[in-house]
Amino acid sequence: MSHRLHQSSIRNALKPRREPYWGAPLARGRYIGIRKIDTVTATWIARFRDDEGRQNYKSLGFVTADFDLDKAADVAKEWFKELADGIKTGDVVTVADACRRYVAERTVSKSAACAHDAEKRFERTVYEAPFGKRPLAKLRVTHVREWRDGLGLEAAASNRTLVAVKAALNLAVRERNVAGTRAQEWRDVKPLPGANKRRELYLDLKQRRALLKAAKGAVHDLIEAVIVTGARAGELVNATRSQFDARTMSMTFTGKTGSRTVPLSPDAVALFKRLAKDKLPAARLLVRDDGKPWTHSDWDELVRDAAKAASLPAGTCLYVLRHSFVTEALTNGLSTLDVARLVGTSVMMIEKHYGHLVASAARERLAKVAML
Repeated sequence: MSHRLHQSSIRNALKPRREPYWGAPLARGRYIGIRKIDTVTATWIARFRDDEGRQNYKSLGFVTADFDLDKAADVAKEWFKELADGIKTGDVVTVADACRRYVAERTVSKSAACAHDAEKRFERTVYEAPFGKRPLAKLRVTHVREWRDGLGLEAAASNRTLVAVKAALNLAVRERNVAGTRAQEWRDVKPLPGANKRRELYLDLKQRRALLKAAKGAVHDLIEAVIVTGARAGELVNATRSQFDARTMSMTFTGKTGSRTVPLSPDAVALFKRLAKDKLPAARLLVRDDGKPWTHSDWDELVRDAAKAASLPAGTCLYVLRHSFVTEALTNGLSTLDVARLVGTSVMMIEKHYGHLVASAARERLAKVAML
């Protein structure tokens, strides 16, 4: 039996009960009804029968003057379409859920290091934030933009975080956890401008030595390791004793670009020999002062303090040391291919950010060649 639920007098006359009162079908297998909670309170309920004959139910909200049958029907029709398109939210309901699912997927399809990088990024910016608790189905472009603008990160870091979140949300679309039409909400949020500017902050030999002298404790070794290898901080703090080969004077680094084995300079060999002494193969080469493993960004404040004590420019960080390594290597004659392999990036990225240095070094060498 169907009820004329668009009439408030009929809705008000219905007796409270758990079983909903259903109206006429909107389409085959698709209904809207109300559940009378008490004499004055009721909620709209949608019902959908799938191809296997299973009944699916969804609470749409309380019956109010502003949320009448027509508006409830609009919400129900959107839900009907999602079910017809195979959308199943399952355990992925919020932005944070989507990000956690993405981390799990990265572990399988990419690497543990790639998943770890995403996990730490989401821990800092999504999981505990109001943005992370927002349902995927209700995500709007304004929510994504406000979250991005409120991160308080530099443009490049903000854009990297945005890319990771977009990837997680796109995975939710591919796995039918949210309707594909929802993707437009985050697709319209563009990267911040100015993030691809040439890196300018560079520490010369005197400044690098001053920073190292000012650093105390375990962060001293971490700073030195970045200076002599140009490796990413995460690759260094996760490196174990077994990754260092004193015989071949090489180190195997594992990070977001995969695994690479690179030759080490005499200074780097001396450092890693000292760090490896009396350690088991699985032990980490670099640990904090308390003996525990470094976790992401543990070192930031310590590096800033050392930079301040050494009277170095604001903005000095471990990445500046990586940049300085690349700069020194290129200006001292190493090829872009060699440098790309050493630091674990692509030749294209080296040429994009350091092409001016390569050209300048080549010009100086060319000037020494007798052509006439």
